[in-house]
Amino acid sequence: MRSEALTPTRVSINSLLDVVTARRRGLEMALALGFPVPEATKIAVVISELGRNIILYAERGTITLIAYAGEERHIKIIAQDQGPGIEDVDLVLAGGYSTSKGLGLGLSGSKRLVDKFEIQSVVDAEQ
Repeated sequence: MRSEALTPTRVSINSLLDVVTARRRGLEMALALGFPVPEATKIAVVISELGRNIILYAERGTITLIAYAGEERHIKIIAQDQGPGIEDVDLVLAGGYSTSKGLGLGLSGSKRLVDKFEIQSVVDAEQ
């Protein structure tokens, strides 16, 4: 049996409060789909990191959450912004690289928490 997409939830990200809202909705969605609490928490952590990056680097964007029910249940998280882009996606995903003076584990750590992770980035796109 295939997974069926449920109604997507889209959260505009303009502040850290919006990140908290997106995180909470993702956690609630995961729990409603029957994910165990540790797995639901991982989803919330990834949403937090993606939202924090939107605020830090692009100032605003969106996070869309799409729940899929059925045998292949999962949540698709789509974070979009019009920021400056990531110059070296492979370097960022390898870990240990940071432009914000952090540990460089944000996106690479998020990648390790999920089954599938993809970044599409355009550097210096007109904003």
